[in-house]
Formats: sequence, C-alpha cells, structure tokens
Amino acid sequence: MITNQILLNTIEGLKGITRIDFCVYDTEGKVLAATFDEGQKFERAVLTFVESQADGQVVQGCQFFKIFDEQQPEYILLAEGQGEDVYMVGKMAVFQIQSLMVAYKERFDKDNFIKNLLLDNLLLVDIYNRAKKLHIDTDVKRVIFIIETVHEKDSAVLENVRALIGGRSKDFVTAVDERNIIVVKELSEKDGNKEMERMARDMLVVLKEECRDENIHIAYGTPVNDIKEVSKSYKEAKLALDVGKIFFDDKDIVAYSTLGIGRLIYQLPLPLCKMFIKEIFEGKSPDEFDEETLMTINKFFENSLNVSETSRQLYIHRNTLVYRLDKLQKSTGLDLRVFEDAITFKIALMVVKYMKYMESLEY
Repeated sequence: MITNQILLNTIEGLKGITRIDFCVYDTEGKVLAATFDEGQKFERAVLTFVESQADGQVVQGCQFFKIFDEQQPEYILLAEGQGEDVYMVGKMAVFQIQSLMVAYKERFDKDNFIKNLLLDNLLLVDIYNRAKKLHIDTDVKRVIFIIETVHEKDSAVLENVRALIGGRSKDFVTAVDERNIIVVKELSEKDGNKEMERMARDMLVVLKEECRDENIHIAYGTPVNDIKEVSKSYKEAKLALDVGKIFFDDKDIVAYSTLGIGRLIYQLPLPLCKMFIKEIFEGKSPDEFDEETLMTINKFFENSLNVSETSRQLYIHRNTLVYRLDKLQKSTGLDLRVFEDAITFKIALMVVKYMKYMESLEY
C-alpha cells in the first residue's frame, strides 16, 4: 500500500499550496505522516472518530475525515482549523489520497500478475482474463531484461529502478527474488537485436551512475509477440545470466541469442562432463597447466590459430611459440595448430569452467 513517505510528500505538497497543516493517522490512532508536531495529542479523538458513523466532523477545533478503502476506513485525515475553506481543502486531500490508494492497488495487482506470469503460475484462460481486467495488451512485442547486482535488494532499490527505467506505462518492473530485478519491456515491431542491446546498455549506464554499483549485469531473452510467451523470454534471460557468469564473465551484458556453444555445455550433466575430460586428458584437467601455457593457449585462440600474430602479441619469437605448442602436444596429444584438436581443447576448457561453477554452487 502507500508508504508513509508518499503520504508525507502528499500532505506537505498540499500544505505548500493551502497553508493548512495536515496529519494522517491509521485506524488505531498512530500518526503516519504530519506537517506539524502536535499530532499525538489527537490520538483519543481519532479513536473515538473511528468508531463513529460520521465520515467527517469537527473535533477539538480541527476537521477530521475518514479515508476509505473498499468501504472500510483505512486512514483518518486531520486538517488543522475549521470552516468552509478548511473543509473544502480537507475533502480535496481525501480525494488525492484515495486516488493514490487506487493507483497503488492497481500497480500491486499488475505486479502480482506479472510475477505469476513470469513464473508460469497462471492457466492460459486466466492470463487473458486478468490481462483484460488490468488493461494490459496481450498481443504486443515484449522482451525480458534481468538486472543482477551483488547486493540484496530492498523496496527502495526496486522503486529507484522503476523510476529510472520503468517510466513508460506499458513497461513493468518487478522482482521475484532478492537479487534480480526484472524489466518487461515493450518493443516496437522494428526493434531487433541492435535496439535491445542499446536498451540494455542505456539501463547499465544509468544504473551504474544512479545506484553507484559497478557489479551490475544485465541479461535478456528473445522477443515474444504474445503475453502467454513472456515466461519463455524470462527463462531465456535467466539462462543467459547463468551462462554469462561461466563463459562471459568479462561482459556486463549477455543476450540469449549470443550464447553459442555455452548454451549446449550448460545443459550437460556433470558425470558426462567428467567422462569427457577423462577421455580427452586421461584424468588431467586442462586448467592445471601453468599460467604461461594457459596465456599462450588463450591468445592463440583469440587470434584464430594464427602463429605469427600470436607470437607478435605475446612479444615472443615465432619459434618460442612453436616450442610451447609442441610441448603442449606431447603432454595432451592435441596439436592446437590442427583445427579439430583446437576445437576439442577449446570445448574442454569451457567444460572445465562449467564443472567448476556447478561444483561451487554445491558449497
């Protein structure tokens, strides 16, 4: 429901216009927000007013009003003073707060709907019925972005993200756990991979500036054209986030459509991975090589198996690189200058990365 800070901002704004002080109470007489310091002295009067049948009355020289939620008193508003002007301003304040309650409730309902939609908790018929009631289009193009930081989130952070990137009424910002914020972004028919990458980059820049958090990663799925498929894009974004942590840890943004062979390796069972490593390296793990060898291997792959370019970038003689590759061939039986052996070795390195990541989750 409405936070006390929102209530305070509202009545302070009204005081700035009308010069009238206000105080908002709950139905137990507790002060929730006030523009003056004497709200506590009206606690007994508030409790008496709650039990009365009147919607508004003058008590101790102040105008009291009930603010209803579905025909039940939710708040009591005090406007300091009495007379026609105070009554009129008080009624305006009641209308403003009730409008805020309706807006927040609608957003809460939409938020719950989006969460259940992402988690596949709705029947197909319920998806369309609830979307219609909440005035959410069902046949527009959308994509899911997942924003992850290393810090657990609170409601304030979520509200900040909503304010930063969820300004459009047709976009939704929500969270289904403590670490990830999910953005359901509406796209135009012309928006493709370049536009989605730009959107992710814009989010990253703004969030790093506003939240002062450098450890932010964003992943996104593929676009879908029907609301019932939004959960598919969400699952893709989650997979992209996980695969990115393993194979693209140097990237802040990962798209599901660019996962490549990492997508396949991520779905392999660990026993099969161990069998593969044992078969290729006879029990020795490729990440057990010394730092110099691993740097040589990675640079060789980066340069598409080009010996001359790799030796130039490593600042070593071509014969020195050839010597290192020959030494590696003797210890592993794989010649990285041969395309098939290079592929095998590259996949093995990725499999080992995957195994280490999965094993770290068990602890």
